[in-house]
Amino acid sequence: MSPRRALGVTGRLIGFDPRLYVLQILLWLPVHVLPLGGGLVLRQLFDQVSGHSPATLRQSLWLCAAFAGVELLRGVVLTFAWAYGSYWWDAAATLLRANVLGSVLTARGPVAARLPSSPGESLARLRDDVAELVELADESVPLAGGVLFGGAALAVMVSIDPVVTVTLVVPMLAIGLLSRLMGRVVGRRHQRARELGAGVTAFVGELFGGVLAIKTAGAERAALDRLRTLNARRRDAAVRSRLATDLMEAATGTTVELGVGVVLLLAAGAMRRGEFTVGDLALFTSYVGWLTALPRTIGSVLYRLPRAEVSAERLTALLAPHQDAADLTRDRTLHLRHTPPPPPAETPPVGEVLEARGLTVRHPGGRGVHGVDLTLPRGTFTVVTGAVGAGKTTLVRALLGLLPLDAGTITWNGRPVPDPGSFLVPGRAAYASQIPRLFSETLRENLLLGLPAGDDDLGRALELAAFEEDLAAMPDGLETVVGPRGVRLSGGQAQRATSARALVRAPELLVVDDVSSALDVGTENLLWERVARHGPATLLVVSTRRAALERAEQVVVLDRGRVAGRGTLPELLRTCPEMRRLWNGETIEERGTT
Repeated sequence: MSPRRALGVTGRLIGFDPRLYVLQILLWLPVHVLPLGGGLVLRQLFDQVSGHSPATLRQSLWLCAAFAGVELLRGVVLTFAWAYGSYWWDAAATLLRANVLGSVLTARGPVAARLPSSPGESLARLRDDVAELVELADESVPLAGGVLFGGAALAVMVSIDPVVTVTLVVPMLAIGLLSRLMGRVVGRRHQRARELGAGVTAFVGELFGGVLAIKTAGAERAALDRLRTLNARRRDAAVRSRLATDLMEAATGTTVELGVGVVLLLAAGAMRRGEFTVGDLALFTSYVGWLTALPRTIGSVLYRLPRAEVSAERLTALLAPHQDAADLTRDRTLHLRHTPPPPPAETPPVGEVLEARGLTVRHPGGRGVHGVDLTLPRGTFTVVTGAVGAGKTTLVRALLGLLPLDAGTITWNGRPVPDPGSFLVPGRAAYASQIPRLFSETLRENLLLGLPAGDDDLGRALELAAFEEDLAAMPDGLETVVGPRGVRLSGGQAQRATSARALVRAPELLVVDDVSSALDVGTENLLWERVARHGPATLLVVSTRRAALERAEQVVVLDRGRVAGRGTLPELLRTCPEMRRLWNGETIEERGTT
């Protein structure tokens, strides 16, 4: 696995704000360079103590003080370097996460195809894979410091004894070769551990979200057994990954320590011959500890490279098709200490008509929608209906850019809309999906999702959604916590809360996908009466229910992904067999529920 992508990402991370990185380098370099002075002071001190270099007690004490001062200065600089290093690390990680989230939330094109199968996998990528890339970029600082110290220290040591110095270089070369050989193994083990770890995270999230289903099915033991199985696989993969990494580190450390041992043996012989002083030994001993950091850092970079390549690949997979790894580090303003200013208010042009021509989305197996035309003039109520699997949800999701089009065009006021996913957004359009998506937060937060709306706007939206009586019955009102996925609400309440969330955004076009399926007939009639009379200008509703069909000015009937009829309900009941079949079946069903 070539680390080209990982090197590109980390290189751009280093340069995304040169001032931050240069300041970090300037803080860390003294930490690595000051030991050069400490070693020279030790050499002079031990030569004086051993009698090799004559000196007074006062001079020796001054040298001790100088050594203590060097170490104290290094400690102070180290404290500031650690503090600022954490700031740079957080800034780099924030840049990666902001760009990934920005692509998921705002990049053109549908997002469903590039998201992992579970939210836990997405979280694992934003947490672990981001950390892996930032750690690799962060390694460049000790690497630069180690190279600078190593070059200077080796120059000093060569001037004292070239043979002993060369002995220290050999382990470094061996470490580089060893890291190169084991890099692929570490990368494969790490990727496997990451995938299985994300699977455990996802399953734990599903467990908490599906507590009610597990309890009602009596599946507690089976769920725990499944968790144990997944965790055992994750543990085994993590142990193998850690073992490969530890073996590499152990081999690096052992090679270095063997080199140090050889250096001491050579130094002992030179000292007996009078070619090597006690001060020289003190200098070599003080430098050896720091010199070992260079091959260790090189080894760390080399075994991190394949892991970082896996992380870069996994994060890039979350980006839109027209983006690549360079967009992971695309420059953007970061607000790490202050709240970002609100975006400028945009007044979208009034939508007189939204048109779709020849919309085609092909699902595996031949299902989807094929060549569908749709016209939504301002101020109209349109219902898309059809049997289960006819393509109703596919049609509205394709219209809103939530699914990729295989063919077809969309226009707004006669102008082409190349990317409906980023154009048909509040306040042009709002969408209430077929399956309510609620968070384990308060009802207020679920409705607003960060929208700066007041209680009056919320109250109006809740009234339009026929939710005001339910709200009055809640002791905490809008501060009621709805639980994971809204489990503390009934099915009808969750659907109407989803509708209220769309309505509070005051869109010109409201797209509603079968949100009345869990409502009784009376509540459903009240909902459509209020929305049709006082709601958004244009309504596009997916429904097979009488209350919506009877109010529609235009009904589009789908049958196996194609338009089987179009017109008002009375017209279709006369001319469209599929509409008559649906109407008769729905009438019988609703009579049975009243």
